[in-house]
Amino acid sequence: MTGDIVTAARGWIGTPYVHQASCKGAGADCLGLIRGIWREVIGGEPITLPAYTPDWCEASGDEALLRGATALLTPVEVPEPGDVILFRMRRGAVAKHLGLLASDRPSFIHAYSGHGVVESPFTPPWQRRVVGYFRFPTKG
Repeated sequence: MTGDIVTAARGWIGTPYVHQASCKGAGADCLGLIRGIWREVIGGEPITLPAYTPDWCEASGDEALLRGATALLTPVEVPEPGDVILFRMRRGAVAKHLGLLASDRPSFIHAYSGHGVVESPFTPPWQRRVVGYFRFPTKG
């Protein structure tokens, strides 16, 4: 399934960044990208998401994205291509960005404001922001 996940994610590259969207080729944010990959590889989404703001609960300090990742995905210690990466964009802030480990090069695929869905080098500055790695459930 790992290869299917990475192949699905690469199919989203070039999709414009659109907040709260999850439509390949038309628009996606980082969560929308992960939702779209879920639909392609696993099937229907497990929950209906409420509207969310770009600040991802920064004012309240609520770790909504971390809580959701932990509830719907399996935390892993040793990441593999196809695993979801959760990031804090700055020290002390709530976790609010998602990507998908694409290869052992290493690289990751993510929807990034101002850039759309791209595959980026998983450089030390990105690695320092990692909160955790999560694996999609198996299909079926």
